[in-house]
Amino acid sequence: MEILVCVKRVPDTAENEFQLNSAGNDLERDDLVYSVNEWDNYAVEEAIQIVDNVGGNVTVVTVGDSESEEVLRREMAMGANNGILLSDDAFEGSDGKGIASILKAEIEKGKYDLIMTGAQADAAAGQVGGMLAAMLDLPYASLVNKIEVESDTKIKVGREIEGGNQEMNEIELPCVLSIQTGINEPRYVGIRGIRKVAQVEIPVKDAAALGIDPSSVGDAGAKVKRVDYFVPVLGEGAEMLEGSTDEIIKQLIERIKSKGGLA
Repeated sequence: MEILVCVKRVPDTAENEFQLNSAGNDLERDDLVYSVNEWDNYAVEEAIQIVDNVGGNVTVVTVGDSESEEVLRREMAMGANNGILLSDDAFEGSDGKGIASILKAEIEKGKYDLIMTGAQADAAAGQVGGMLAAMLDLPYASLVNKIEVESDTKIKVGREIEGGNQEMNEIELPCVLSIQTGINEPRYVGIRGIRKVAQVEIPVKDAAALGIDPSSVGDAGAKVKRVDYFVPVLGEGAEMLEGSTDEIIKQLIERIKSKGGLA
């Protein structure tokens, strides 16, 4: 099975103290520590496990600058077979549709049975997977937390739905899936694995190589642009109720009544 996983280099929330830039429309990114997007990491692990079971290849692809190559090498050290970097100054400032358009152009140059993305990336819009599926006219499932390969033409996927419920769907290949965290336990990437792929050549493709009109992506083609970015104002702190369970319940009921919540 040929699997393509779309990954992204994002700020590491565990390693950074975030500040807004002077324009107030983004983070100050110059000194941030970056890593692979958490959701994407689960998608790569799932792809590797599928190939381990049924055979095939895993290719990881990202849209970004030259520094994004590091996340491709990390995922290759994890077990992916190939990496592709889609990089062009014209891609900077792309919205979700722009990113999906860039990925679509690369995907159409190959032949993949399964295309996977993380459920969301650092902008948390969760839109690229669905847009990509629509552009490719392929079946799509989001928030996937289970995959069972039935044959060369069909898979079963489990989805997390409202209320903590689970549903199972049968989907024909090729298809696009957005992967939820918790579907597996991503493997540890050791120094030996990183050294092994350090010198592997990773192709870099720009707008011309992909056959993309630069004016259709990036800032020039973006239909959605961030105009403000701010930290919500903190409200008053929570009040901690003390006493026995019965006393706490009594206090809670009284407070709810005082707010008009109970008659």
